[in-house]
Amino acid sequence: MTKAKQALIVWGGWLGHEPEQVAAIFRDVLESEGFAVEVSDTLQSFADAEKLKRLDLIVPVWTMGQIEQELARNVSAAVQSGVGLAGCHGGMCDAFRTNVDWQFMTGGQWVAHPGNDGVEYTVRIKRSSSPILQGIDDFTVKTEQYYLHVDPAVEVLATTRFPVVPGPHSLNKAVDMPVVWTKRWGVGRVYYCSLGHKADIIDMPQVKLMMRRGFLWAAEGKRFAEAEQAAANGAGAAGYTGMADSQQ
Repeated sequence: MTKAKQALIVWGGWLGHEPEQVAAIFRDVLESEGFAVEVSDTLQSFADAEKLKRLDLIVPVWTMGQIEQELARNVSAAVQSGVGLAGCHGGMCDAFRTNVDWQFMTGGQWVAHPGNDGVEYTVRIKRSSSPILQGIDDFTVKTEQYYLHVDPAVEVLATTRFPVVPGPHSLNKAVDMPVVWTKRWGVGRVYYCSLGHKADIIDMPQVKLMMRRGFLWAAEGKRFAEAEQAAANGAGAAGYTGMADSQQ
């Protein structure tokens, strides 16, 4: 019998993003795909570094708050070793605003949502070699439109156009802001979607499908991690432990 993939969902932080409800949706999605899922409401779930490395997928659902550097380092090391990391909205890319190591790993950090909740905008799917969003058409949502500072190394899979509503950014040229991206952290796979302000947005068919495929893609990386590390001739094998001046 094939062993079930192992996933850890950790929810908490600011309750305005309905993290418990979002975590429940994510659990249902993963269990429907055959994952064995642990759901936790404490960051201490990141304390056992070796347990994290045995996982296939980590799903943070934790907006704002603070994380101890050791816990962030444990997650980083697990992902570098091949464990997938996937999440959405503020639960992953506005999780720990003061921890730049977390931001480096995830690929971006929220900085604004001009117009706040209720902005109507289009999510535009990019045509790329990635299978994650294949068959999904452009669609319109009415929710927060995330403006993020984004790692230029990410592969962008979907975008939204700014500006839609007035703000101090409006006199700049129009920009296509990433909504969905992937990146690598060590030999681990990282997936992010900026949608998900409330559980009802996650429940939209397009968004739920985006997350389902993102989870599967990120978790599948564990299978290839050993071969990829060998092909890299040990590059990064010691593991990145962060910038010394970010660990105060």
